Amino acid sequence: MPDSMAEQLQQDMVCEGLLECFHGLKQLDRACFEALVEAEEPLTVDEIAATVDRERSTAYRAVQRLLQTGFIQKEQVNYDQGGYYHVYSPTDPSKIAGDMQRLLNDWYAKMGQLIQEFEDKYEQAEATAPVEG
Repeated sequence: MPDSMAEQLQQDMVCEGLLECFHGLKQLDRACFEALVEAEEPLTVDEIAATVDRERSTAYRAVQRLLQTGFIQKEQVNYDQGGYYHVYSPTDPSKIAGDMQRLLNDWYAKMGQLIQEFEDKYEQAEATAPVEG
């Protein structure tokens, strides 16, 4: 991944790259998310692991990262004779997009504040610098 913002803006980006860019998700996380999007019904961790060809514990960690970011939802399914298991499904894309837009707006505001602080600091230093002559 590029080091600077200028480098990031110069490279080609795809919408799926937002998962990594906004939340630092890994390629496996994206693969698990895509598996859930492509599935016709919610999946268990075992089903996700089989789809992405990874061990259950590895897929479970990816699922937990996706849950933390709000990209997927967990639902409990109860057995008739007692007990339960969890299934996972993708969050509505408009909610994910709205959350990313809010995050971007917060980042933009923070960057604007830092740029203003930079300008104020160096204008003040320039105004107080001794004039040579």
